[in-house]
Amino acid sequence: QVRLVESGGGLVQPGGSLRLSCAASGSIRRINAMGWYRQPPGKQRELVATITSGGSTNYADSVKDRFTIYRANSNNTVYLQMNSLKPEDTAVYYCNADITRRWPPRSENYWGQGTQVTVSS
Repeated sequence: QVRLVESGGGLVQPGGSLRLSCAASGSIRRINAMGWYRQPPGKQRELVATITSGGSTNYADSVKDRFTIYRANSNNTVYLQMNSLKPEDTAVYYCNADITRRWPPRSENYWGQGTQVTVSS
């Protein structure tokens, strides 16, 4: 089994910062791309940021220059540093990863359970 567990969500005032973490565990051979998505209230899930195994990153225009995605391969964790938060960043944030299991050795896509981020004064 493979699991993704997020942490770090919460309530923050506009202009504040939060850091989300997502740890992958289980029978893992290799973690390929990882990313963060979010689902605002009443809206569809959307891409926030992704990072490849080589460290290349991609961001939604709405979060560029405010959010930073990075990963620590040593502990199978991906992070999302969120600065200058705005009320429109309020959403459930989901971790996503393409992971090759030990057996069978094929790549599969996994989602975390989600963590709530609320930006409000």
